[in-house]
Amino acid sequence: MLRCDLHVHSRYSRDGESSIEEILRQAEAAGLDAVAITDHDTVEGALAALSYDSPIIVIPGTEISTKQGHLLALGVTEAFPKGMDFFEAVHRAREAGAVLILPHPYHMWRHGVGQKLKAGPSLVDAIEVFNSRYITGTANRKAAMVARSLGKPCVGGSDAHQARFVGYGYTLVDAEPDLASILEAIRAGRTAAGGRMTPLKSYTRQSLKSSWKKIKARIPT
Repeated sequence: MLRCDLHVHSRYSRDGESSIEEILRQAEAAGLDAVAITDHDTVEGALAALSYDSPIIVIPGTEISTKQGHLLALGVTEAFPKGMDFFEAVHRAREAGAVLILPHPYHMWRHGVGQKLKAGPSLVDAIEVFNSRYITGTANRKAAMVARSLGKPCVGGSDAHQARFVGYGYTLVDAEPDLASILEAIRAGRTAAGGRMTPLKSYTRQSLKSSWKKIKARIPT
């Protein structure tokens, strides 16, 4: 079984704080076999990670900001336009060969597709049932319940925006240690999710920092 963090952000995300080098170093220290670089609406971080000589398997990807919420596309090295309709994003990402994961689908204020689109969970390959950035865990439990009811593979990720939290959420994947095998195993449901909570103080700080950046961006200069 490979231990993989399928949801990590670097400085290439607008709200990420850590370099690719820091992320890969922490992934190795955390005992991970693979890490997915899933920056918001860009693959620059993923492409940079692929260029590193590291024992960690890099899964290139991106977190697409659709009109109805976020969508993880793994195994891609091209970005997708921000603001597309969710159904269009699914179609275009599938054409690119992506493995699609619905991240934090029921987290309030976290752009969860499940909050707005009932059909969303049925259209992806897997559902993120453990996201380490939570307060009560209710949203994770609901995601797990929906995944079971739909027969969807369950995965986990840290959703780390700072390197020290890489590995706080993870997916155990029954696969050979290479990218193609990992992606195939996720599609086939040979997965199990687990992890621990990002410290509430750190999660709150990151959320406030991200909100302030958005406010500043809207202030006329």
